[in-house]
Amino acid sequence: MYIAMNRFRVAKGSEAAFEQVWLSRDTHLDKVPGFVEFHLLRGPELEDHTLYASHTVWANHAAFEAWTKSEAFRAAHHKAGDNKPLYLGHPQFEGFEVVQTVERGAK
Repeated sequence: MYIAMNRFRVAKGSEAAFEQVWLSRDTHLDKVPGFVEFHLLRGPELEDHTLYASHTVWANHAAFEAWTKSEAFRAAHHKAGDNKPLYLGHPQFEGFEVVQTVERGAK
């Protein structure tokens, strides 16, 4: 499994608008081979921003890479630049290979 995350420093007062962008967009993820799940995470509030992260789980790194080169990716991100005033700086990408998974009830 592979987890792809982007961290966003959302300007104070722009949290509701930022969340609405994510809640109203067509992600196209449900059509992508290897996609498992997506989460939008709200983190701590700091003096000038609130931390958010997009968290996407993929079957493997190859599935994530294929997504980033797909037409579905371009369609999902075609208006991303319109929302730059909502956050401070560029999103910070972090990618992780899953080394261990523990599930409830597993022995």
